[in-house]
Amino acid sequence: MIRYFTAGESHGPALSAIVEGMPAGVPINSDEINAQLARRQQGHGRGGRMKIETDKAEVLSGIRFGKTIGSPIGLVIKNRDWENWTTTMAQFEKPDEEITKISIPRPGHADLAGRIKYGFDDIRPVIERSSARETAARVAAGTLSKVFLKALGIEIGSYISAIGPATEAAPDLRLAELLSQGAEAVSRQADLSPVRMLEKTTEKAALAAIDTAKENGDTLGGIIEIFITGVPPGFGSYVQHDRRLDAALAAAVISIQAIKGVEIGSAFENARKPGSQVHDEFHLDKESGVRRKTNRAGGLEGSMSSGQIIHLRAAMKPISSLVSPLLSFDVETLQPTLSRFERSDTCAVPAAGVVAEAVVAPVIANALLEKLGGDHLDEILQRLNLYRENIRNTFRA
Repeated sequence: MIRYFTAGESHGPALSAIVEGMPAGVPINSDEINAQLARRQQGHGRGGRMKIETDKAEVLSGIRFGKTIGSPIGLVIKNRDWENWTTTMAQFEKPDEEITKISIPRPGHADLAGRIKYGFDDIRPVIERSSARETAARVAAGTLSKVFLKALGIEIGSYISAIGPATEAAPDLRLAELLSQGAEAVSRQADLSPVRMLEKTTEKAALAAIDTAKENGDTLGGIIEIFITGVPPGFGSYVQHDRRLDAALAAAVISIQAIKGVEIGSAFENARKPGSQVHDEFHLDKESGVRRKTNRAGGLEGSMSSGQIIHLRAAMKPISSLVSPLLSFDVETLQPTLSRFERSDTCAVPAAGVVAEAVVAPVIANALLEKLGGDHLDEILQRLNLYRENIRNTFRA
């Protein structure tokens, strides 16, 4: 099974990731990883850090002649801003000069709880590891699983349906057509927009909302639409809580910094309707077998994939570091004061969509490996093709 770990601080020398369990024989090009890292850095409303960094991943192990070899894959992304932080973030000898300690927590951030949990006398270590800068390593790691899945006909894509008050009235008319080409077609279209939106009217409203928030020293959140195409029915399981595919997908998405809610399909809308208007009826087709005319369940039934497009929605809160400060207090003096500002973005929702694509990829890959097994891409592909063919033959009239 695939698992990954990341390490590194926001202003440390580098971010790193180790990906374990990737099958052998998966063709990997460093350009594919770096293209995803570049996508993560884009979007209207990003802050000054994106002007400093040009993220590139260096592969240290696990790949030979452009293909995975089954051993752990080591990845490193160097932080160019490290040169400005060598004193503040010194790893061993404490500098002679006085380092200002941070004692004022930001509402909505990990600052206060992290300081209490780990017993720090300075909030800086909390800021460094809880920062969304860590997601660069997750994108690099998750891209390996995305490439693996793409070789098996499974694609992952996303777009942004809302930023602050700018919300699409209904899904873009092109969405169904794009999804018919595979989920990556959605991402390619969304990436043409500075806010990764499909509909131009909503895009215009979102750009204006971000600019207004920046002028006011404020921040904005939004809603991310995530799609996974090509997943056959029967991935995941209902027999134990820790094998439920819907739970694993939701956990992966909500683990992204600032994500506060995950919806599968039209879950919240469904909650307000009777079952007769919610559940996706079966239709038998002589040529293709079982079909559905709706997908309100978001491609997941009984905690397993249903064979339809998997659709997740993620709610991202506004970023916690505001130029216009909120009320806080000084942990040392216990006196009320305004919160401090840490260099940040006005809006990072478009980037979070790219991160979401990356973090769900290992979840789907593991559900596939749990069902089919295999240690080499060719072996897995043969098993998957046989599984798909058996399903078609079973339900073909």
